[in-house]
Amino acid sequence: MRAAVLAVLVSALLAGCRRQESRPQEGGAPAKQAPTPAPPGAVLFLSADTRGYLGPCGCSENMRGGIGRAAFQVQEARRGGQPVLYVDGGNSLFGETHLKADQVPQEERKAKALADALRTMGLAVRATGALDDTRGADFRRGLGLPEVAPGEVKVLDAGARQVGVVAADSGEALVKASQRAREQGADFVVGLLDQPLETAQAAAALPGLAANLVVATHSASEFSAEENRLVRSDVPVVALQSKGRSLLRLDLTYAAAKGPFALQASQGDVDREVAALEQRIALLDKEIALPGLDPKLKALKQGKRDELAARRQTALTAPPATATDVNGFTLRFLPLESNLPTAPDTQALVKAYDADVGALNLAWAKAHGQDCPLPAKGQSGFVGSAACADCHPDATAVWEGTKHHHAWATLEEVGKQHHLNCVGCHVTGWQQPGGVCRLDKVAGREDVGCESCHGPGSRHVDAPSPKTIVGKPGQAVCVTCHNTENSPHFDFATYLPRVLGPGHGRPEKSGQAAEPPSK
Repeated sequence: MRAAVLAVLVSALLAGCRRQESRPQEGGAPAKQAPTPAPPGAVLFLSADTRGYLGPCGCSENMRGGIGRAAFQVQEARRGGQPVLYVDGGNSLFGETHLKADQVPQEERKAKALADALRTMGLAVRATGALDDTRGADFRRGLGLPEVAPGEVKVLDAGARQVGVVAADSGEALVKASQRAREQGADFVVGLLDQPLETAQAAAALPGLAANLVVATHSASEFSAEENRLVRSDVPVVALQSKGRSLLRLDLTYAAAKGPFALQASQGDVDREVAALEQRIALLDKEIALPGLDPKLKALKQGKRDELAARRQTALTAPPATATDVNGFTLRFLPLESNLPTAPDTQALVKAYDADVGALNLAWAKAHGQDCPLPAKGQSGFVGSAACADCHPDATAVWEGTKHHHAWATLEEVGKQHHLNCVGCHVTGWQQPGGVCRLDKVAGREDVGCESCHGPGSRHVDAPSPKTIVGKPGQAVCVTCHNTENSPHFDFATYLPRVLGPGHGRPEKSGQAAEPPSK
């Protein structure tokens, strides 16, 4: 009996010790525990089709993208204990294959900033495409980035396995390069194909292809890669959302023995949670972008959106469930949302670019700029909004209460009034006959003025008539600036009433107050 009582007391004391060990330390901090070792494997991050974007333009709320946010994702993954490789698929340095003379200073400075940013991310290797050679192969090579040439192979250490990265501009070249990668010891092969998604799908079905994954690195046009795409097949094919708005995260998991890799089935509850969160985020995006939304309600919706985006990010970056008896890989797209952190060292490069480029562009305009050509005989030229005010005071009053009237100020607030990517949608008559073609001669044409919508007005000033002006501009005029990139939730019927008012397209009804214009 005495022995039994003693045993109970000892057991209680031991339990108390275990509880004591697990209690938080003074000050509320939990007792330190040994970190859980990462499972055998590696993480690959892939970008492609960045098209010369250091970040989003900032014209709308919740715009994705930013090289600083991408860098943070890569740097954070390196804290996890597994090997981390960052690979760029190319078509990243420029947005066009040909530049006008006034674009050269800005675009070359931007390409150098992008190259420096890729270095801060620990770039392992990158492929090249037509959008990398806009300023010539010598300029590209002078940036000093590690490259894999078309048709060539680069084998990278990824812990207990080797990852082969191959570049190609055709399906046949991809097949040959992937086979060489296997011959050189690659256990997992990523094929970077300088083609759109549809062509990459055809290449993935070619006999003899030895790749585990094919990445389509060049979208067909500027606005043809608005979404991330994954095509599940024997060799899966992916295409990233362009302009640096998402990263592809590839998690490799290793079995005890080497062998073929298999794409893991969907992550079940995680995939369903992510899909549900994305639907709710998309709905909130539309609601937040509605013109005239009450500021307090907008702030509440924005807070909820940020919460949902954070939950999705946690789910997407959590280590995948793995099977230890097979070599596997998972594919996850990481949208670079506006509420994500940025890497300070990389973001400093972006700020330095922003500080330099305005001065570069203004200096070029003063030294080399030329005025716009005069309009052809019989065609109208731009006269500025002040010339409209005398005959159209009511319409002018409505315009002065809209965001269009403050378009130039929004650029000045962020120091981008001399950025060529921005100025065209914030002045009247940019790069048009009789308009504004020099950054140093914008005075009097600031803002989205009357002629931005109604067309150049010199003939109308000389001979006022409905025949000499565009009386009711349609949606086609608006979407030149309110396009998929700058205004992704633009809806003509919803936005139009915000720029109308008494004397400007909407007569005031008797006994009914007019809707106030957007501030």
